[in-house]
Amino acid sequence: MQTELIIFDCDGVLIDSEIISATTLIEMLKPLGMKIDIAFVQRHFLGRSFPTVAEHLRNEFSMDLPADFEATYRSRLLGDFEIELRPTPGVQHVLATIGLPICVATSSSPERVARSLEITQLADFFNGSVYTASMVKRGKPAPDLFLHVAEEMRTAPSKCLVIEDSQPGVEAALAAKMQVARYLGGSHFNGVAEQAAKNTHPVPVFDSWAKFLDMFPQALGKI
Repeated sequence: MQTELIIFDCDGVLIDSEIISATTLIEMLKPLGMKIDIAFVQRHFLGRSFPTVAEHLRNEFSMDLPADFEATYRSRLLGDFEIELRPTPGVQHVLATIGLPICVATSSSPERVARSLEITQLADFFNGSVYTASMVKRGKPAPDLFLHVAEEMRTAPSKCLVIEDSQPGVEAALAAKMQVARYLGGSHFNGVAEQAAKNTHPVPVFDSWAKFLDMFPQALGKI
């Protein structure tokens, strides 16, 4: 199938951030009596926007988060990112080698994705082509963000290839009638990647950027 645009999710795809985000959230929820673990985050929060996470916590624990929780969480997380955040292994080579237009579509806030790409020195690859869930009414797994990206980038949805790590992201891309592959190379999949791969259907799965160009040679822009 012809590909004219590659759309990358950010967290867990371009940057190895999900384990940091999960750990920070878990620690901040403990004093509130909301005890969750990494597995809980993997099941319910990967690929979701913060309002969706907050709603799930409200339903799970029958209590609201403090009014300043989101702002405090985002501030603390960015502080942790400054120290710990890294790009996923090998992604820089792939971004430098791709011969097609690329962009980012993420559930993260505009401020968080901008700083994340700066910290990991990936921002220049995208030349400002970064889109967030704040731009649309419904976040993933709804197709809204991906359809918005296709429109902005003037590309037919069927000619877009989406790279996601989360199941909601995969579902959103499929709902948008786009090509999609699931990347399972982030550290948040350590020990569970095999099971996640089994649960991912009907899209291709890969766990190393070294495999990406072999799987999708059209990304070189020469086919």
